Amino acid sequence: MKDSGIWSIYALKYAERNARTRADSFLKDDHPAAPHGMDYFVWVLDNGAQQIVVDTGYDADEGARRDRPILRDPAQALSALSLDAETVETVIITHLHYDHAGGLTRYPRAKFHMQAQEMAFATGPCMCDPAQQAPYTAEHICDMVRHVFSGRVVFHQGDAQVAPGVTVHRVGGHSSGLQAVRVMTAQGPVCLASDAAHYYENFEAGKLFPIVFDQAEMRRGFTLIQSLAKGSGLVIPGHDPLVRERFPAFGTSGFVWKLA
Repeated sequence: MKDSGIWSIYALKYAERNARTRADSFLKDDHPAAPHGMDYFVWVLDNGAQQIVVDTGYDADEGARRDRPILRDPAQALSALSLDAETVETVIITHLHYDHAGGLTRYPRAKFHMQAQEMAFATGPCMCDPAQQAPYTAEHICDMVRHVFSGRVVFHQGDAQVAPGVTVHRVGGHSSGLQAVRVMTAQGPVCLASDAAHYYENFEAGKLFPIVFDQAEMRRGFTLIQSLAKGSGLVIPGHDPLVRERFPAFGTSGFVWKLA
């Protein structure tokens, strides 16, 4: 079957954290003590001939270490879409934070697409700063280094095409090499923002997320991710429970939503 440049997008929820407040989500919020939950997703792109996984989530051991238990193993959750992590050939890593790059060893046939700037950031002097280091897990970074040495990492410098209809775009802000993914769908271009916007409210109201490497760059990122979705208006934030309300459930698993 010939690859199509039109894709479907699926969000798979694998964890949640509901004992959070708005202070955990927004800098200088007017109601910092109000509850504010967070969902954790991985995403799958499917054009009928090829599947691409976006981010790998984290596993039960990482969840126990950080006291953030998972609801289901992200790699195993792919079976809800008849997909096996061991046969996936393309994985896009938006950035190397623990909740986006915690399953790198689960994809033995995959090539990993990421920004060169993120690799440099996660292995460079900024990791001497405990605040910048906190969202990273050393073993995950070592896993990616091993993939580099085995020839399984494709580094990008800014905008790049991963497949027809799928492009990546460096955004930065949250981490130095954070990238968003633009996906051409039947509804038009959709932007998987990942942590360029954890919530709709981040980019809709211009509110910064507290984990930020460069505040000015994060603000510019809000404009960039919306421009990437120009034509559809569909920007998908990385952690917003509202995704489950704005898009229909897919199948009977109870943890998959079809975004386009």
